Amino acid sequence: MSSFNVLHDRKNTRSVKWDMLQPVFQTDDVLPMWVADMDFKAPEAVNDALIKRAEHGIFGYTVIDKDVKNSIINWIERRHKWTINEEWLSFSPGVVTSLHMAIQAFTNPNDKVLIQTPVYTPFYNVIKDHNREVVRNPLLYKDNYYHIDFEDFEDKLKLGVKAFILCSPHNPVGRVWTKEELEKIGRLCLKYNVLIISDEIHCDLVFSDHHHIPIASLSEDISDQTLTLMSPSKTFNLAGLQASYVITQNKEKRAELNKHFNKQGMNMLNTMGNTALEAAYLHGDEWLDELLQVLEENQKFVIERLESQTNELKVIRAEGTYLLWIDCSKLNMDKKTLKKFMIEEAKVGLNTGVDYGEEGGTFMRMNIACPLATVEEGVKRIVEAVKNR
Repeated sequence: MSSFNVLHDRKNTRSVKWDMLQPVFQTDDVLPMWVADMDFKAPEAVNDALIKRAEHGIFGYTVIDKDVKNSIINWIERRHKWTINEEWLSFSPGVVTSLHMAIQAFTNPNDKVLIQTPVYTPFYNVIKDHNREVVRNPLLYKDNYYHIDFEDFEDKLKLGVKAFILCSPHNPVGRVWTKEELEKIGRLCLKYNVLIISDEIHCDLVFSDHHHIPIASLSEDISDQTLTLMSPSKTFNLAGLQASYVITQNKEKRAELNKHFNKQGMNMLNTMGNTALEAAYLHGDEWLDELLQVLEENQKFVIERLESQTNELKVIRAEGTYLLWIDCSKLNMDKKTLKKFMIEEAKVGLNTGVDYGEEGGTFMRMNIACPLATVEEGVKRIVEAVKNR
């Protein structure tokens, strides 16, 4: 039996996903398919490395040495065909932390920061929390697919935007941007001297027939204008271990970013995060390849069942991530009614689409990084609720 079919009991493990149902959904009677972590164990090599480190029993200050850095360099070369240098790396507890640092380091209060909506909720927060102005470039939704509105993108850059937070692959709509799209983004940001802060946390989670391209890998000029934020946390289900990194080729930008990390005391990894990151990148290829097959099968199941057994739900086919964006507009419910329906009638805990921007008002986000039995149960509940309404 594949390890990806095992149903693990995550209750009472201080899991946000499983133990925060009451405060989030006002009930414990929902199947949690929301926050973006997986119901799968990390690779055996990662768990073995953590156990071995724990058995040592001493957890003093931990250095991020050459071996750890080389594991990152080799992973990115192997999986993404991008050659980076050791000195380009900065370290952080998480990608959201890095976003906060980047906004503080490279923009000033009241500066304009561009995002492509609907988009990952913390993007709004890291802009607003530092008194910067959110500028939206809404994605175009047509024929069950999302495109970039480049005319609007350039118009917004002309307003004096200082930084652009790119979500690549995109959460929640699941797009894996093409080389042509990324090159056009890069050219426009260079033209208007806009810093690219590229959140690429889902870069390893890309389905067949698609390929993730780090935007900074496209050219020296684009790399010089880009901070790339990555982590093994989504790939290997390690979010609770808090290990991520930023890749910055430009020496001056890297120094400025590191100055802000140091100022906040955020310039190191915890012992277990350090250990897990290295083990995952050294030994995680086979596990990841199997995971991607599981996720593709899960997505195929959700699309086939929801669309064949209801006329009201349309699933946006994800090119990457393990998050499905479901168009519920044919239910003819406003955002509050839709949220209530999924909780009280379907009894499934999903992310509400409006949390990612007003454009998501008739959508829900489903996490399919769980055993097929969980996916089947979630889909069954939704189908029955729609049929019985």
